[in-house]
Amino acid sequence: MNTELHIGVDTEKVVVSAYPLKARSGRLRRTRTGTLLEAVPRPPSGRSHEQRVTFTARLALPLLLVSAVLGAAGVNWWLLAAGSTALVAQAWRMQARAARTAALAVPRDEESRVLWTAPERAAFEGALIASRRVRATWPALTGMIDPVLADRSLTRALGELGEVLARRQELRRLRTELAGVRDADIPADSPARIAVDEQWVLAERLWHQEDAAANRILGSIDAAARAGESFIRERRVAATARYAERALARVTGAPAGIESGPELAGRTEAVIAAYRDLAA
Repeated sequence: MNTELHIGVDTEKVVVSAYPLKARSGRLRRTRTGTLLEAVPRPPSGRSHEQRVTFTARLALPLLLVSAVLGAAGVNWWLLAAGSTALVAQAWRMQARAARTAALAVPRDEESRVLWTAPERAAFEGALIASRRVRATWPALTGMIDPVLADRSLTRALGELGEVLARRQELRRLRTELAGVRDADIPADSPARIAVDEQWVLAERLWHQEDAAANRILGSIDAAARAGESFIRERRVAATARYAERALARVTGAPAGIESGPELAGRTEAVIAAYRDLAA
């Protein structure tokens, strides 16, 4: 079973897939964080057609000279020509690709999810940002959580969110279509009108179910981020309070009392509970 999740974000869509993503045009920048692999478009190189021609010509000239020298030494000339031509052609293709505006290709497999609508894209991108906040807290939570299990739980939550948002996206479109049909000027007792009303009721129920599921996953990721960040802040405050207490004791000559600082046991339980909800 593939435990990795590939996520791509460009200006028009969000792609969530269990398989590596490809570029429709341009080039992608790929980043791996645990079992999560993100792909975002690289900026165009900005090289004009004339600049690409100049670069290719400068590359072809030394290849031509090398081929001539090797050919004179007895190396098969057509093999040298074929290799040089292939190298120059590859360099040209890479330059042309880098100069184009990058965009993700739409996967053709049924397991991938593509989010086109603005609300679903915004929701997933918000969850992606929150997941980075969660991962940023892990170094300070050593001993409280298992980073490997936490990584898998977080990746699985993002994958589930992609599926839920894809269904919500389809329901959003369906509700819009049904709303337009329901406004049509036809008798209320028409069989077509009754059938549309029944489908509207079903679509509304499914819409609320998927919306609640999406909000639950979004809430779990955000709760894990906030719990970890709050624990780290309070631990820093506690450390500062203890340092100040010892410093003041040295200055005044008075013995240090009970170390000050908030009790973190409750926050520790909150962090653990947040990760349990995330894994649920």
